[in-house]
Amino acid sequence: MLRIDSVLTEDVLAGRALVARIGRFLFDRHLTDAGGGNISLRVGDVFCMSPTLAGQSKQWQLAPEDVLVVNESGAILQGDGGLTRESAVHFGLHQRFSDYGSAVIHAHSRNLLVFACANMTMPPVMEATRKFGVTPVIEYAPAHSPKLGERIVATMRGREAMIAKHAAGTLAPWHGLFLMGKNLQAALDAVERLDTNAYMILMAERLGASPQLREERAAMESAIANFRDEGRVDTDPS
Repeated sequence: MLRIDSVLTEDVLAGRALVARIGRFLFDRHLTDAGGGNISLRVGDVFCMSPTLAGQSKQWQLAPEDVLVVNESGAILQGDGGLTRESAVHFGLHQRFSDYGSAVIHAHSRNLLVFACANMTMPPVMEATRKFGVTPVIEYAPAHSPKLGERIVATMRGREAMIAKHAAGTLAPWHGLFLMGKNLQAALDAVERLDTNAYMILMAERLGASPQLREERAAMESAIANFRDEGRVDTDPS
């Protein structure tokens, strides 16, 4: 039998606390909602995962002990509650891309949901989101279906360097965002940047901007490519 103290190491305790804190942040900033979303963080050979109904039952006010400690087989080693129905997506991403990232966030971000519900990809329109490229949309699969995980994982192939450097995200139509980051702090940062990017596109129409900011994106790329500062060109702004 696995001893409790072999699971609850200092790193795992810190991971549970971090998942709880990031969940509160996501909820407070409308980056997820009471209807769903979930978080996982790989710590060594185990995962710190938000429990099912974290939003509905606890309004994302999780204490560290509410965060599940789960092994690679999906067995809950510590914590009350069950695994989220999207846990297969988390395990699939961790299994396939563990060399590049350690954290997965599924979020119902307010502005990104517009693109998800429109079943539309989202282009990067901000200097701060160029690094993420176009955010793709998968073919539909319900939350409980293994196909959801398979399709999310498939969109991440070829974006390993993006995950290792920061994060990569994918939209599930009529559902939300799935994103993997090099660590949980980077994943949170990417979720907010992408949601802000979505907001910029939605609001730009009020200014008479081109559809999807197509012309403005071209101007941005030209300005970045042609900028010179003492002979050095910075093509990768953070």
